[in-house]
Amino acid sequence: MNEIPLVVDRHSDRVIARLNRPNKRNAIDREMVDAFHSLCEELEAEPRTLILTGTDGVFAAGADITQLRARRAEDARRAINATAFIRIHELPMPVIAALDGYALGGGAELAYAADIRIATPTLRIGNTEPCLGIIAAAGATWRLREIIGGGLASEMLLTARLLTADEALAAGLISGIHAPADLLAAAHAIADRIAVADPLAIRHTKTAMRAPRDAHPALDSDLQAELFESPEKMRRMTEFLERRGHR
Repeated sequence: MNEIPLVVDRHSDRVIARLNRPNKRNAIDREMVDAFHSLCEELEAEPRTLILTGTDGVFAAGADITQLRARRAEDARRAINATAFIRIHELPMPVIAALDGYALGGGAELAYAADIRIATPTLRIGNTEPCLGIIAAAGATWRLREIIGGGLASEMLLTARLLTADEALAAGLISGIHAPADLLAAAHAIADRIAVADPLAIRHTKTAMRAPRDAHPALDSDLQAELFESPEKMRRMTEFLERRGHR
């Protein structure tokens, strides 16, 4: 029986997707990319927070080298992995990457596509693509610079430097370090805090954060205008004022 490349656990306010190719250290192959697209289609239609995690102490040790070796110029121009990661990045609700062990190459680029990244102390994250005769073309050359700045991003991409968990935390690439046994619980705790907020306000916040600088402040005003008229805003603010009045 073929393995399921992405094991998905669905809840009303979140979805947990576990990369599931343990014999290949969760190398991202075409079947997994197809599974990402299917999941994105579902979450675009029914927005929920997405938690991405790995298997057996590994997030993803790269893209599938066997498949990469067989690809040619026309495959590169189709941006197979990049297209999937962009779609993940642009999901309506937040994406949390819970990183354990290796997050290398395409696995690192998948992590960069998340909104929030947390990790275990065993994390090793970075891009070694030039050592294999290719570039990190699924988002690292532009997304990593946006996350951690040009200097460190350049060193990582040009020297294949891998960051430890402590280095990633110091650089702002991850926002917390947790014991392996606590990693998924920590991701759920973040999802719990997201779930307390108004889903539309969360979606609009993500939209505003992803917009180019010249879209602000006009975009913020338009998004806020919609929220100012929403029944949920009135309900939440009324409850807040009533609670304060009873103190």
